[in-house]
Amino acid sequence: MRKQNILFLTIIIIALGIVGYFYFFLEENAEEENTEITELVLKYNKNCPLKIQEGIRLDSVSLHKERIAQYNLTLLHVVKETAEVDIIKDEIQKSLISTAKGNPGLVVFRNNDYTLNYSYSDKKKVFLFNVKILPDQYK
Repeated sequence: MRKQNILFLTIIIIALGIVGYFYFFLEENAEEENTEITELVLKYNKNCPLKIQEGIRLDSVSLHKERIAQYNLTLLHVVKETAEVDIIKDEIQKSLISTAKGNPGLVVFRNNDYTLNYSYSDKKKVFLFNVKILPDQYK
């Protein structure tokens, strides 16, 4: 009976050791990932506002819980009252998905399963729409 208790305690200690090791290993990797992504977002924001293509300006980038990277953009030639917002959104969404798949600047987000959320405003800073790209859409 005593040998069984010692064996049982030994198994529990080994199991706790393995769990502890993986917990700290995964925690350390998450810390490195967060640092890399945070530094990337800071770098983006240092360059903002940034005209990324004709008529589109990147105003800021932020990180949110649940692995979401938020891009805030302005459509410089659009006014909500006169725009066909649904058509613009559909075209931008198609373009964003194809661009995200090949964009080397998004590798760190792609490798860490981040959702990309693009929030668009018109030239008067009036909100137009959001486009959300899930990790499996741009891998």
